[in-house]
Amino acid sequence: MTEIVVAVLLGGGLFFHAVAALGVIRMPDFYTRLHAVSKAETLGVMLTLAALMVWSGFTLTTVKVGFVAIFLLIANPTSTHAIGRAAMRTGVKPWLRPPDTTE
Repeated sequence: MTEIVVAVLLGGGLFFHAVAALGVIRMPDFYTRLHAVSKAETLGVMLTLAALMVWSGFTLTTVKVGFVAIFLLIANPTSTHAIGRAAMRTGVKPWLRPPDTTE
């Protein structure tokens, strides 16, 4: 049963890592890429760490991985916000949709 739970968690983590990579390739500008990576990558890492915690059972390793997960849950969105704010302050312009000329 443990193997099934780990496989599901790792599959979910892999899915969100792939979505983050696709977001970097597909999105048009810095800010939307930053948003895609921050949300999807944080969830992918959380699912991967949860799989590691389930696989190792209740040991000291699980506690350490839990602390890493808590740190990343706080640090990833905070650092993404700081990077986006720094980009805005340095003048990186957001992408704007071209005007619709079909009229």
